[in-house]
Amino acid sequence: MDLPRPLTPTTLVRRAVADDLPALVALLADDPMGRTREDPDDLAPYRRAFAEVDADPAHLLVVVEHTGAVVGTLQLSVLPSLAGQGARRAQLEAVRVHRDHRSAGLGSALVRWAVDEARDRGCALVQLTSDAQRPAAHAFYERLGFARSHVGFKLDLAPTARGITGTA
Repeated sequence: MDLPRPLTPTTLVRRAVADDLPALVALLADDPMGRTREDPDDLAPYRRAFAEVDADPAHLLVVVEHTGAVVGTLQLSVLPSLAGQGARRAQLEAVRVHRDHRSAGLGSALVRWAVDEARDRGCALVQLTSDAQRPAAHAFYERLGFARSHVGFKLDLAPTARGITGTA
């Protein structure tokens, strides 16, 4: 992995560092869904998560920097699997571009960079999930060649969430 690396003529992609957390959390919180689940005023849980992600070579959290400011991010995780004849899969998470830098090709360049990085890490597949309430994001990923192929399910394990209540 060769980082930092130019992503576009005016931006570079580099490994995230702990000092990037305020900007990263602001990116995560800057949409209708993020406003309800992210807390930019309490960075403690993000610091714990960052330390765990940063320590594991199977995960890579990157930022896109433009004139010294963080304007984009994503997390790439390499998942080993028995399925697909033992194929490695790359999972993309938390793909975000600052609202002032959208529709200029930055998101496309970032995702293409991640696909290349996944290929370099020996992955046979790149996958991601996108909330059903994000139709613009779905169209974006489809323009990049991603196909809708699965139906995803989640079970919230937060203490206040209702989980599985019976037995089969």
